[in-house]
Amino acid sequence: MRKSKSNLTGGKSKGHPLSIVTLLYLLFISNPTQAMVRYIAIDLGTVPGFSGAYAHSINNHGQIVGDVGGVTSHAVLFDPTGQGNNIDLGTLGGEDSLAASINDNGKIVGAVYNALNVSYAVLFDATGDGNNIALDVNSSATSINKEGQIVGAKYYIEDGNVLIRAAIFDLEGEGNTMFLSQLSGYRESGAFCINNRGQIVGVSANDWFSFADYRATLFDPNGVNNIDLGTLGGANSSALSINDSNQIVGSAEDANGHMLATLFDPTGEGNNVNLGTVEGYDIKSYAHSINNKGQIVGRCETGGFLPVAVLFDPTGAGNNIDLNNLINPALEFTLLRANCINDNGWIVGKFKRPGKVSRAFLLTPATPGDSEPDRDVDLEDYAVLTAAWRSTPADDNWNPFCDISEPEDGSINESDLAVFAVNYLMQSP
Repeated sequence: MRKSKSNLTGGKSKGHPLSIVTLLYLLFISNPTQAMVRYIAIDLGTVPGFSGAYAHSINNHGQIVGDVGGVTSHAVLFDPTGQGNNIDLGTLGGEDSLAASINDNGKIVGAVYNALNVSYAVLFDATGDGNNIALDVNSSATSINKEGQIVGAKYYIEDGNVLIRAAIFDLEGEGNTMFLSQLSGYRESGAFCINNRGQIVGVSANDWFSFADYRATLFDPNGVNNIDLGTLGGANSSALSINDSNQIVGSAEDANGHMLATLFDPTGEGNNVNLGTVEGYDIKSYAHSINNKGQIVGRCETGGFLPVAVLFDPTGAGNNIDLNNLINPALEFTLLRANCINDNGWIVGKFKRPGKVSRAFLLTPATPGDSEPDRDVDLEDYAVLTAAWRSTPADDNWNPFCDISEPEDGSINESDLAVFAVNYLMQSP
């Protein structure tokens, strides 16, 4: 049905914007400050034979990897459009595999099992044709940088005990694995991330399988000057991600034994930043990824409830954002954890719908004013704005996604209209 003129222009009603003429006028005269971005959320789907899905890594070209699951799990290269053209990356003859990381050249690493249920760090064939390369036995790969350097962990035997050591793998799969040393006083280690400068972070531990005694570690590839990244006053910590500016995030215990998302001091001098939690989810928090703009994502938890995906305030001032508040509620997504954020601000992770298994999501920033959102700012969004015009949170027609000026002022008014005008006809990537 055709929209009436008054729906689009507001007519002469005191409660609505004056007209499209006003919109176009503001477009040319205004230079407003825009509020925080909201996101377009996409269900990345799965592959035949599997119901659940989990996204672990996204590169700067928007390529996404993870795994799909059911009784078993398979590594997957996801279709970022959500159209379902996902590629099953296969195994090495066994039932299970997982893709942990993809670099900007499209190289994918992770872990697979062969027919004897033996694990291998692997370089996947991104075409899905199955030409996967085993990098080493009894091992798993967790991260690959743009230079093709691969890190992870490998099992080994010492005095009859099975232990785990952080490792750098040979890209060619010729078995030239190099062990990294752990911190003094620890027996085991694992490498979780390598940046494009070759800096490596992870943990040193004394009992990997119980994970009861462990410290965040900045590894020296030469095995000489490993750095203990410390905690927030407690005993344990873990470093999960490092960007190209040597900013490191993960989690650490405070003096009360609470595990909290942390921005680590890379010098090891202990000036670590407690990134905090979000309201209602204040028992635990974990920072999983930091991009080269310093944006940090992860999750927060509370007792008896599912976790929530979070965008952390890197200053530690506590202005953290539950990402569920920045997507369309009509989707009925509960974003459980954000695993990776690329330099474009695209975020991947895991979500759940009521009564459904967990699936993988992609969040892409929506242009302010795209209130539906559908990747463009158009007359339909203008109609949404006019419907909320002059409203405040106390009104029935209040729409927080129309409060798009910065700072947000709790009112839909001329400042928001000015932002809309600047972004009119713009499209999100």
